[in-house]
Amino acid sequence: MTEIHHLAVVDKQAKIGENVKIGPFCIVGPNVQIGDNCVLETNVRLDGYTTIGKNNRFHHSAVVGTACQDLKYKGEPTKLIIGDNNTFREFVTVNPSATLDEDTTIGSNCLIMAYCHIAHNCHVGNNVIMANVATLAGHVTVGDFVTIGGLSAVHQFVTIGDYTFIGGKSGVKKDVPPYIRGEGMPFKPHGLNSVGLQRRGFSSESIEKIKQIYKVFYHSKLNVTQALEAIAKMDYLSIEQQNFVEFVKNSERGIAI
Repeated sequence: MTEIHHLAVVDKQAKIGENVKIGPFCIVGPNVQIGDNCVLETNVRLDGYTTIGKNNRFHHSAVVGTACQDLKYKGEPTKLIIGDNNTFREFVTVNPSATLDEDTTIGSNCLIMAYCHIAHNCHVGNNVIMANVATLAGHVTVGDFVTIGGLSAVHQFVTIGDYTFIGGKSGVKKDVPPYIRGEGMPFKPHGLNSVGLQRRGFSSESIEKIKQIYKVFYHSKLNVTQALEAIAKMDYLSIEQQNFVEFVKNSERGIAI
């Protein structure tokens, strides 16, 4: 049974699922869709053309779907799409896209801690953790099973690969390949995210294969072009190795070194 507190303001045009709980002083705009079993605690604002899946929880003063912070944005009905089973802690802000040709998207099973910001045209994958005050500028793409440490900032148009670990107080200005860990201002890789990979069920053999590719890019004293040429001569690449190489090939900003 859906429960809406008498001190909440929910537009009659908003689409509210089953068993949703909306606490006092929450505001829900007319174009918001909320899936089943979601919880809005207190002072939460959901606005814009925002679609939210099931089992999401929004803590005190989270602001999701309000107009993006882009001077080029002129009020178009741009969208924000959120998956299932996410937690948005206190004072999180998430903006819809600044353009009609692309939505801002957040996957499922993510933990977005207090004061984090996800800007326009971002794409956040599944099982992502953003620690307190982590910030994504516009057009950032974050893969699956990524952890971004507190007080970190990611530059616009950066892509962060799957299973990476970004240490706290990092400034990420270039693309971060999958499976690695690092930190710093600017961000620098310090090796593989071995502990994270083990926790996610990667075998020792798979991790060793990734390590081989990592060494070619980061310990061989070859530049990126030379490293790709060296890898092209290898007879067989595992799926993880292929993912790493394809990420590097497709990087538009260049990879963090």
